[in-house]
Amino acid sequence: MSIPTPEQVGQLMAVADQRFQPFIALCAFVGLRLGEAAGVQLGDVDFLRKSLRVSRQVQHVNGGAIDIRAPKYGSERLVYLADSLVNALAEPIVAHGKTGKGLWLFTGEADDPPHQNTVGYWWRKTLRDAGCSGIKLHDLRHFYASGLIAAGCDVVTVQRSLGHAKASTTLNTYAHLWPTAEDRTRKAPESIMSASLRQPAATFAELAANRGE
Repeated sequence: MSIPTPEQVGQLMAVADQRFQPFIALCAFVGLRLGEAAGVQLGDVDFLRKSLRVSRQVQHVNGGAIDIRAPKYGSERLVYLADSLVNALAEPIVAHGKTGKGLWLFTGEADDPPHQNTVGYWWRKTLRDAGCSGIKLHDLRHFYASGLIAAGCDVVTVQRSLGHAKASTTLNTYAHLWPTAEDRTRKAPESIMSASLRQPAATFAELAANRGE
């Protein structure tokens, strides 16, 4: 598993075309799969309640066509959006208006949502412009999951956010990212020390020096 750094994700967002930036954001900050992000319609986004309903995906079929279908079993979900992400999704709509009869957030040919090949082209161009290599679009989903875990989210929360049918899938994929008992045991006294000493990671030598010993 490869997880991009926040700096890499920031660079990708910075150089991406204005219309592709929200696509990257949906993968990196909402954890959508490529097909799920391609299938987002304007009506799926509740700007007032800051949420997104994942209810379809776009899959490519033979002959360069696309097929719009329900997400894989267990992946239908409601995800909650950060304030800054809500603004990022609104900006292209304000700038370019609503797109196509289906009101797709992203479009490929005619009024259709983008084909996987189209998204692949956008992604490769963004990687090249950012001077990055070896990062897959799906790695942004791992980036999102790692962020949830680092923020202290439990297994069920991460499972539901990613649209995994079973919590065991989430654990099998990301178990190594959750802190171990040893990590938690170290972190607890660290917070106690910081609160008691009113400064982070103060050493006993520094405290002794402050007392003139």
